[in-house]
Amino acid sequence: MAKKRKAARKNVRKARKTVRRSVKKVDPLLSAVKGAERRDIGGVRLEVGRAGAARVKRMIYPVGFRWSKNMKPIVGTDLCMHAHVGFLARGEIHIEYADGCVVEHKAPQIVAIDPGHDGWVVGKEPVVVIEFDFERDTVNRLGMPDAHRHR
Repeated sequence: MAKKRKAARKNVRKARKTVRRSVKKVDPLLSAVKGAERRDIGGVRLEVGRAGAARVKRMIYPVGFRWSKNMKPIVGTDLCMHAHVGFLARGEIHIEYADGCVVEHKAPQIVAIDPGHDGWVVGKEPVVVIEFDFERDTVNRLGMPDAHRHR
């Protein structure tokens, strides 16, 4: 009887070890955003939700992404003409304005990117940005310049 109990305990321990090994960690920063509308554009995963008059967006830019390569053909402008305000939660992205000025952003960091820029992911991990905007009225509502100026 004691041998049967001992064997049963051993089998339970073995089963627990197997379960522990097969559990995958879920990265909440990359998980689906509850209540958000999801779309993929130019390789960027975009999830958007409303918060009062504003929108809250989570954008995941893949490794190798560059606005002028991936988005320009879709949008049809030479540069991204949107203002971006938010939190860079993961990765590194560089921004280049029309005047040649390059700004480097590396997580964790608050970002404010003026309209009229190109941007690209640096390194071997995707970039995750949590952004707040007012659609076409972001520049005015947030008091941003309508184009890049040296401050």
